[in-house]
Amino acid sequence: MSVAVVRARTLSARGFLRLAAASCVALFLVVTSGAFVRLTGSGLGCENWPSCGDKPYPEQGFHAFVEFGNRMVALVGIVLTLVTWLAARRVDGLSRIAKVAALGAFLVAAAQIPMGGITIALDLHPLAVMTHFLLGLAVVGLAVIVALEAWSFVAGLAPPAGARWFRQVISWVGLPACAALVVTGAVATASGPHPGSSDEVERLGVAITETVYVHVRVAAAFGIGVLVVGWFVW
Repeated sequence: MSVAVVRARTLSARGFLRLAAASCVALFLVVTSGAFVRLTGSGLGCENWPSCGDKPYPEQGFHAFVEFGNRMVALVGIVLTLVTWLAARRVDGLSRIAKVAALGAFLVAAAQIPMGGITIALDLHPLAVMTHFLLGLAVVGLAVIVALEAWSFVAGLAPPAGARWFRQVISWVGLPACAALVVTGAVATASGPHPGSSDEVERLGVAITETVYVHVRVAAAFGIGVLVVGWFVW
């Protein structure tokens, strides 16, 4: 195989960075549109899946258009994660972390397709809605890792901030703390009244006062930790 052919199959680092950034933006819009679906009570606007009623597109009704719009935005996000992963394989010198994260983002995003159908089939059961939401945030997190790796590949890595033990503490404590913050928030939301809807929607069977009590304290601990890390780095 000639050198020209090999080069034709590679992608520039800057081109990949733009693609990774576009993927991040699209996935952020997926989560945002999903929140809009929930806040407007449109989760069952399309009462079946993958079609919307008797047809593959919404015929009428505000809730149907909101739910169907979220599906279309999600489709764009999934396609971009696939393209980003395929592109990551064509960038010479890109870190293994970026390539693995790109693959993970695509796989988790693809898992959202059946998860959305399961959520509708279970009539918005809180556990299904929580899983759907947490998977969405996981995809965004993986996409951010890809974008940061691509940025570092283009601009170069800065000197390490702080001592090695300090960076390890942030990694091993910060990530679980962030996960606890998100999960306790999702549990608190699933325990309370359904926002945007006056209908009787099944809740978790846990008092919202108890879940909020835990979530507020986790949020406070996480916020203090962020301030401490920021002060230490500064």
